Amino acid sequence: MNFKRIKENNVLKILTNSYIVILIIFLSWMLFFDENTHLNREFNREIKELNNTVNFYKKEIKRDQLQDSLQLERFAREKYLMKKENEDVYIIEFDIVK
Repeated sequence: MNFKRIKENNVLKILTNSYIVILIIFLSWMLFFDENTHLNREFNREIKELNNTVNFYKKEIKRDQLQDSLQLERFAREKYLMKKENEDVYIIEFDIVK
């Protein structure tokens, strides 16, 4: 008796339909396992931004045409606040109240 009532349940009939089962499997695959998921799109966008940043810095260095390595080091330290591994960089800002 109990099994007959469960079998006649409309929700169970819909969920056990083969088209619905295939649709659920397809949607879960597209949302979580596909190559073009939302997460991969974010990662690809971040990679593009980082590559654009690298290209920007390369163009800036070429534009300034710094030949000497000491000038290049000074330029990178002053303009982009870069440092060596063993160094600490302190930025001192003066507040001038008039």
